[in-house]
Amino acid sequence: MKQTVATLQKKKLNGEKIVMITAYDYTMARLCNEAGVDMILVGDSLGMVMLGYEDTLSVTMEDMIHHSRAVARGSASALVVTDMPFMSYQTGREEALRNAGRLLAEGRAQAVKLEGGAELGGLVKELVRCGIPVVGHLGLTPQSVNTLGGYRVQAREETSALRLLEDARALEAAGAFALVLECVPAPLAALVTQSVSCITIGIGAGPHCDGQVLVGQDLLGMYSNLCPRFVHHFAEAGAVIREGVAAYCASVRNGSFPDAEHSFAMDEEVLARVRTSLEPGD
Repeated sequence: MKQTVATLQKKKLNGEKIVMITAYDYTMARLCNEAGVDMILVGDSLGMVMLGYEDTLSVTMEDMIHHSRAVARGSASALVVTDMPFMSYQTGREEALRNAGRLLAEGRAQAVKLEGGAELGGLVKELVRCGIPVVGHLGLTPQSVNTLGGYRVQAREETSALRLLEDARALEAAGAFALVLECVPAPLAALVTQSVSCITIGIGAGPHCDGQVLVGQDLLGMYSNLCPRFVHHFAEAGAVIREGVAAYCASVRNGSFPDAEHSFAMDEEVLARVRTSLEPGD
């Protein structure tokens, strides 16, 4: 069954946990779809995971459209949510509407995600009015990493916790159907989840959100030198890939691959005539 905003909201009402995964290409999206995830996020984290940037700030609209379109081709049932990249919505409502529309029309996303709180209420309301479903993002917002002073847990103090709660309510009132809560204390995430009717998706926000999201490469253990506290390796695909590629390298270098099983035959008479054509003439 194709997941929609309505089916996901019904899951929250029924107390069913929602599974979101971040993916950036057709192959991963297809595998995640077959595994039964509810939502696929095309995150601007592709800047680091796929493009090797140090942060998300260099990711462009063209990057997001390109990867979103690939993911959409591989997602038959999961709802595809695509990040609006840095400065694609902060510089004015008209440009934000145009960019969000491009993500749906060209990137084939079914919803967009943007980072920020109550200050984005007017924009969220306008996007929803235009038929563009919106996911908010509170807590650790990577596009604001320079302002936040690094990647660290947010809203631990009373003032910031109250502000996060107010932001969640403001985004809900503006029409956001879901909120990503990143790196916030678990009790606060639980309180937000109880206080809003929209879906909450946690990442480093404890077990009481309506759903969870992790980057596919993280949960599959594809980075041996990086494992944030909130990540669990559900598989060690990185080790399997390295072993497979190393075995391939060794087989090519020692001449055992390809062998007859992986090669194609040719009619001997045809081959003989071809060889004859290479012989010097009399």
